[in-house]
Amino acid sequence: MAAPHSPRTDDWWREAVIYQVYPRSFADGDGDGTGDLAGVRARLPHLARLGVDAVWFTPWYASPLVDGGYDVSDYRTIDPAFGTLAEAEKLIAEAAELGIRVIVDIVPNHVSDQHPWFRAALAAGPGSPERELFHFRTGRGEGGELPPNNWPSQFSGPTWTRVPDGEWYLHLFTPEQPDLNWAHPAVRREHEEILRFWFERGVAGVRIDSAALLVKDPALADFEEGVDPHPYIDQDELHDVYRSWRSIADEYGAVFVGEVWLPDAERFARYLRPDELHTAFNFNFLACPWEPDRLRRAIDDTLAEHAPVGAPATWVLCNHDVTRTVTRYGRADTSFDFAKKAFGTPSDLALGTRRARAAALLTLALPGSVYLYQGEELGLPEADVPRTSIQDPMHFRSGGTDPGRDGCRVPLPWEADAPWCGFGTGAGPWLPQPEGWGRYAVDRQAADPDSMLALYRAALRLRRSEPGLGDGPLTWLPAGDGVLAFAREHGLVCVVNLSGQPAGLPPHEALLLASGPLDDAGRLPRDTAVWLRA
Repeated sequence: MAAPHSPRTDDWWREAVIYQVYPRSFADGDGDGTGDLAGVRARLPHLARLGVDAVWFTPWYASPLVDGGYDVSDYRTIDPAFGTLAEAEKLIAEAAELGIRVIVDIVPNHVSDQHPWFRAALAAGPGSPERELFHFRTGRGEGGELPPNNWPSQFSGPTWTRVPDGEWYLHLFTPEQPDLNWAHPAVRREHEEILRFWFERGVAGVRIDSAALLVKDPALADFEEGVDPHPYIDQDELHDVYRSWRSIADEYGAVFVGEVWLPDAERFARYLRPDELHTAFNFNFLACPWEPDRLRRAIDDTLAEHAPVGAPATWVLCNHDVTRTVTRYGRADTSFDFAKKAFGTPSDLALGTRRARAAALLTLALPGSVYLYQGEELGLPEADVPRTSIQDPMHFRSGGTDPGRDGCRVPLPWEADAPWCGFGTGAGPWLPQPEGWGRYAVDRQAADPDSMLALYRAALRLRRSEPGLGDGPLTWLPAGDGVLAFAREHGLVCVVNLSGQPAGLPPHEALLLASGPLDDAGRLPRDTAVWLRA
């Protein structure tokens, strides 16, 4: 096992680098083609050598896996495809021995249609107490044949499904994910007990899925574009829920990160007040194109949003829902928007890789915490998954026009020359790996000092050892058009050249790290970043 690194202090989360594991695709320990906890445990030394502070697991609970585990049937049981609860406890303990904390994913907006509560609700019938845990309603129209309202789905397709007795139930995602009624005290009580269950097992924090969607307008009023308040996003009553959760987390010294998509900066900041969530994902930066003015504005806006409540910013380039950075940055449109996803969008992967390397140094130099999606440290591109192999419900609910999210979920390559690139030793992986996937393998990159993996390892080592990196102030420096330059404390400077020509570097004592070589004149080439000691 790799030597453990020193854990952060009690406020470690303010500047942590947190690695996101999508368990199905990380490593397969039992040879059945699906990633599992045994595979993660075997690969923990990779994460220790990388230098991350914590690991966030997307849902590992019992689930029919209609939506990649975000359809939970039992929050206290590990899905058999991934392992057992005892194995999860071992993983948490073994990670702790390496100085790595564990964050789990909680999905409070909805459950699986196989959850005991929902099965009981279907069996109990209209007007029953069991149905009060969800949003069952009679339909509109003479015979109740129309949905109760016009709410749009978070995926494509309808948000209401009719059951045989004539009532309809609400699901903002797929029909297999019925929404819970957060006005019911039993729903709140159950989730508070779930939090305690996992905190008792040593998890350091919880990522809250779809954190702004839980509470609905009790009247279930129709949605009208541009009319506030929104009937199911960012309802004021949500803050009571998270204040209650925060009191539980404080008992255990645990932390929260919320998945909060909101355009209103003031309302976003409310979730980060001292008695609510510790952090929330920064989707403005994630979706931002590789353009200097837009990036600077996204950085400034993010820091300004967090300043009034004293919360640290979070920075992320990619996750299990988003087109991989290398592919996105190689396209003509380098922004991200779910509505724009389409088959066959061309990408210059060499250009995208150069930009992704520079973006890594930019992101890791910003104040706050960083989330790193598995495979980004390998420079993986978005995989072109054959249509016959796609499993993501976003694809099917779009009528086949949306390529879905499977392209960023293809199993990782560990060993270039091993079957399935070392992902597993038995059956082929649950999603096919593209031809040539082995060139991105960990073992091959570990032997190459110029690889993406080597860059990330070096950057995380410096981020840990340099007091100027992590949380703290940022000061913009004068720079030419298309160049971003900022100073951190203790003389640390980051320069990123997004212009079309080489750029001179500011005066400095040492070059600490570069995403690519300087030119013969010592200038910074386009789409390249450096860390300097001034």
